[in-house]
Amino acid sequence: MTLTWQGSPPRSSLIALADLLPGTPGRATGLRLVAAEVIPGDLFVALPGSHTHGAQFAGAAVAAGAVAVLTDAAGAELAGPLGVPVVVADDPRGVMADLAARLAGRPADRLLMIGVTGTNGKTTAVFAAGAILAGLGLNVATVGTMGFRWRGRQLDVGSTTITTPESPHLQAGLRRLADDGCQAVVMEVSSHALALRRVDGIRFAAAGFTNLGRDHIEFHGDAERYYQAKARLFEPARTDRAVIHVDDPAGRRLAAWVRDEGGSVLTVGRGEADLRIVAETPVGAGLTKVTVAAPEASYQFDLGLPGAHNVTDAVLALGLVRASGLDPTPGLAGLAGLRVPGRLERVALPGTAPLVYVDFAHTPQAVDAALTALAAGREAAVAERQAAGRGGGGRLIAVLGAGGERDPAKRGPMGAAAAGVADVVVVTDDNPRREDPAAIRRAVLDGAAGAVGSVGRRRVEIVDGGDRRAAIRWALAYASAGDTVAVLGKGHETTQEVAGEWRDFSDADVIAQEWDGLGR
Repeated sequence: MTLTWQGSPPRSSLIALADLLPGTPGRATGLRLVAAEVIPGDLFVALPGSHTHGAQFAGAAVAAGAVAVLTDAAGAELAGPLGVPVVVADDPRGVMADLAARLAGRPADRLLMIGVTGTNGKTTAVFAAGAILAGLGLNVATVGTMGFRWRGRQLDVGSTTITTPESPHLQAGLRRLADDGCQAVVMEVSSHALALRRVDGIRFAAAGFTNLGRDHIEFHGDAERYYQAKARLFEPARTDRAVIHVDDPAGRRLAAWVRDEGGSVLTVGRGEADLRIVAETPVGAGLTKVTVAAPEASYQFDLGLPGAHNVTDAVLALGLVRASGLDPTPGLAGLAGLRVPGRLERVALPGTAPLVYVDFAHTPQAVDAALTALAAGREAAVAERQAAGRGGGGRLIAVLGAGGERDPAKRGPMGAAAAGVADVVVVTDDNPRREDPAAIRRAVLDGAAGAVGSVGRRRVEIVDGGDRRAAIRWALAYASAGDTVAVLGKGHETTQEVAGEWRDFSDADVIAQEWDGLGR
């Protein structure tokens, strides 16, 4: 790593950059990535972005009181003379992560840190591990797609990115948690976070791998780079022990690599694994009874989520707690009441309503897993409806779309995955962003139509539902009392990006509104 000064050393107080740059007397009080958020004494970090370089705003940051600027060579040239020192690094993100940890007092060292990566299931595994740890009496926080969650509420740590925050926000949030009595943090670690050095400066007691599917190819370039980004979490210098789902081919590859690197691995799966799932029985009302065998013990617990994929994620969470040096057994009771916002979350509706669920599934693998879970519970749902005198046809109706300005190659496979399980596929908009929504829907529709011939004699109806509200309304009007409607893709999200504009849109709220409007 190359670090050089441009200009004279900065002046201010508190955290010395001298530790990083020998012989430099400069100090800074904080780190900022957004010029509008700079306060006097901050070090402004100017990073290259997808559309613009942060160095374009370096002058505004200095005017607001930044005492120095950290950037790369291109940023230094773009910013020009600023009247304050400019630190030029070939990897400014890595420098930023190290400084952020130092500035916050390395709070991760005071916490039991557990990380989870993978394409699908990260949030569920994080919530499940949090539930087990809480059952053991620990004060636990979670970090990820749902933000910083602590003591039953979301903690405001300033601007964050989706899933894993940038290192200054992450370290500041960990500092607040540690100071407030938190003992353990379970966090989602995205491939973006690993590629962009956001979790540098954190040592994990245990890290888990759920699976690898097709996602974020528009960022990483190809599937191999995507895999390699996730594999960074399991470098022995970063994580004490790996917990890996080895029914997944990428998981088997990863486990072998970690062992070759001298790391410790605990495997999870239904086949040959250290923690082997030997029984998973649905017992109604979304509850699954699970039995897990280990070489020297066995575990039994009830899981408050349906579906084989949720069972896998819960057992991965069990393994993470165990790999952290704790006995998970006393905390397993907490899994019976596990609820994860937007993950096969049931939307309760009055009257002669179908069963309606929202789920975050936005990859082909996740669509298949969510719909398969609901299909498996269809007989019990029909029986429940019939016992209540509400009849029903027992069809599975899927409402889904694909995001714009993201990997277009997964759109067709998402439609195919839905058609492979559902009886009715209603294609709609997800977050079209600046793309033509109709063109995105057409790709998903084509994928669904192409898959119909491979699902045997079962009839599959495929519908272009138009915009998301219209599609939800159509599905609810079409459904009978005993049907199941799955609205996929956005889950817990409360906004939708259309034509570059963010709009308020919660699937659960819109479902309730449209059902009320139908007057059933």
